[in-house]
Amino acid sequence: MELVCSPGVEVAVRAVWSRLAAAGLPSLARNIHPTNRPHLTLAAVAEFPPGVEHRLAELFDAALPVPVTLERVVVLDGSAPLVWLVRPTPALTALHTAVWDVLAEADGHRPWHAPDAWVPHLSLALRFRNADLRMARAVAGGQRPTGAFDAARSYDGTDRTVTPLTRHR
Repeated sequence: MELVCSPGVEVAVRAVWSRLAAAGLPSLARNIHPTNRPHLTLAAVAEFPPGVEHRLAELFDAALPVPVTLERVVVLDGSAPLVWLVRPTPALTALHTAVWDVLAEADGHRPWHAPDAWVPHLSLALRFRNADLRMARAVAGGQRPTGAFDAARSYDGTDRTVTPLTRHR
């Protein structure tokens, strides 16, 4: 389950992707698959139980858009992605919790997306070295873009397809 960015936030993130790549640093700009775009992952499950996709679409249509402010650039623990942290507003946190409630019966939850462990962020690069963080922050710049998450989609990692979960906005 992913939220996608309003055009202004998407342009800002893609610009950082491009600047990272131009600086010779790892960057998602190198992923040219048509489904690759800035997004915030709310949850990941093996598959949707019957009726869940419709319930999620209703939830997203009622809740979106949700305002977003990007904060600082950091390297997360674990697989070490370089990310732009997202301010966890009450509206965003409530939507995240509601998605987890809808997906309660699904199999294959990823624990790092659970409400008590989730770190809202937009990925800039995968498998990033902490030693390059200072340079990455300089390349990213100090801006704090604002906008909204204005649509939702599900991503199928097996066949690399997306399914919109909101009416076109």
